[in-house]
Amino acid sequence: MSSSAAPSDSGIDANERTTLLDAVQQSQKKATPLPKLQISILLLALLVEPIASQSIYPYINQLVSELDITGGDERKVGYYAGLIESLFFATQALTILQWSRTSDRIGRKPVLLLGIFGLSLSMFCFGLSRSLLALILSRCITGALNGNTGVMKSMMGELTDSTNMAQGFSLMPVAWSLGATIGPMIGGVLEHPQQHFPNIFPGAFWSQFPYFLPSAVAAGFALTCFLTILFFLKETLPRQQTQEKSISALDGDAPIVPDNAIEDSPVSIYSLFEPSVLIPVANYGCIATLEIAMFALQPLFYSTPIELGGLGFDPVTIGLWMGAFGIVNGVLQTMIFAPLVNNFGPKTVFRCCEAGFIPIFALFPITNLIARQYGINWLVWFSLTCSLLLGVFVDMTFGCILMFITAAAPNKRSLGATNGLAQMTASIVRAIGPAMSTSMFAYSVQHKLMGGYAVYAVFVIMCIFVMRFAAKLPGSIEKK
Repeated sequence: MSSSAAPSDSGIDANERTTLLDAVQQSQKKATPLPKLQISILLLALLVEPIASQSIYPYINQLVSELDITGGDERKVGYYAGLIESLFFATQALTILQWSRTSDRIGRKPVLLLGIFGLSLSMFCFGLSRSLLALILSRCITGALNGNTGVMKSMMGELTDSTNMAQGFSLMPVAWSLGATIGPMIGGVLEHPQQHFPNIFPGAFWSQFPYFLPSAVAAGFALTCFLTILFFLKETLPRQQTQEKSISALDGDAPIVPDNAIEDSPVSIYSLFEPSVLIPVANYGCIATLEIAMFALQPLFYSTPIELGGLGFDPVTIGLWMGAFGIVNGVLQTMIFAPLVNNFGPKTVFRCCEAGFIPIFALFPITNLIARQYGINWLVWFSLTCSLLLGVFVDMTFGCILMFITAAAPNKRSLGATNGLAQMTASIVRAIGPAMSTSMFAYSVQHKLMGGYAVYAVFVIMCIFVMRFAAKLPGSIEKK
C-alpha cells in the first residue's frame, strides 16, 4: 500500500478500499522478472504437502479394509477413509491462522521450516500405524504443525508485484499438480513392496508394515526440502521498520514512528472482517469445498466395485491415473493460465473455470453407467479423460482467487494474516468435505438413493449456488 497521504477525499477513499486496475492496462506494463532461485525453492517446498497428503489416496480404502476397521462391511469403508483424510484439515484449521499471524511477526522462514519438519515426522508415524487411533494421531500431528500453505502464498505475494503476479501465482498450481502427480504414483506403486518387489524388499517388516515405504519416501522428500530451505531460502518479510525502532531504543532516543507506521504494521484480526477481504475468502472456501469433495470421491469411485457405483480399479491404476492429472494440469497451467488472466481478467477466468465443476460431478454416474453396460472400455476412458481436462480448468480458479486474496490484504505486514484467514476457511471446509462427501457416497450406495447417485446430484446443485456468489468479486485487481 502506498505510504503517501492522498491530497483529496477521492484519493483517501482509493487508499481505503481495494484499488481496481483494468486488465488491459495491466497487460501493457512491462513485467518485472521473477526472482528465479527464490521462487524455485518456494515451489519445491510447495511440493511437500501434496506428495504427503495425496500419496495415501490410492491405498487409503484398502488400508481401512485390511485393518478390519469396518468389521468386514465394505460399504462402510468410505466413512472411515473420509474421516482419516479430513483430520489433517481439521487440526490445520485450528492452528493455521495463528501460524500465519506469527509469520507476520517473526518471519516466514521459521514457520515454514517447522511445518515441513512436522509433516515429515507425521508421515513416518503414518507408515508405522497399524490401528485407527495411530492413523488419527499421525494425521493430527501433520495438521497441527503445518502452517505452510498460507505462509507460502504470502511469500509468493512478497516476491511478485502487480506486473508479474499472474505469472508467479500460475506456478503454484503447477507445483501442486506436480506434487499431485508424484504423490499418488508413490502411494500406488510402492504400497505392499514385498508383493510388487519381493527380491528388493524381503523380510517380515515389509509384510507387517506394507505402507511404510510410500510414507518414508514422502517423509524423506520433506526432509530434503527442509535442508534446502534452511540454507538457501531468503526471508521475504519486510524488517526495516522493526530494525529502525530497535536501533532508536538502543540509542536511548524516543523511537521515531514514520507516518505510515500504522499502515505498515500487522493489523488486528477483527480489521480483516470487511467485505473487501471476506468476499475473496468466502469464494476461496466455496471452491475448496467442491475441490476436496471431488478429490475425495475420485479414489473412492475408482476403487468401489462397478456394481456398487464405482469402476473397480486397483491401487496401481488409481495412482497412475491420478498422477496423469497432475502432469496434464502442470503443462496446461504453465502454458495458458497467465495469458488467459492477462487477456480476460481474473474474474472472468475464475467464473468460467468454476463452471467446470458441474460436468465433473455429472460425469461420475455417467461413467459408472457406461461401465455397468459395457465394462471398462474406451468410452469409460474417454469419460475419464474429459473429467481430467475439466479438472485442469477448475484448478485455475485457485490461481485467480489467490490473486484476489493477496490484493485484499490491508498492507504488506498483514499479508500473512489475510492468507491465514483464507487458509483457515479452506481448512475448515476441507476437514468437513472428505468425510461429508465419502459418507454421502456410502449412504447413497447403501440406501440406493437415486440409484446410488444422489451424492453427485447434491454437488451439482451446490455448484450452481456457488457460481452466483462469484459475481461479487471485484472486476480486476491491483496488488498493494
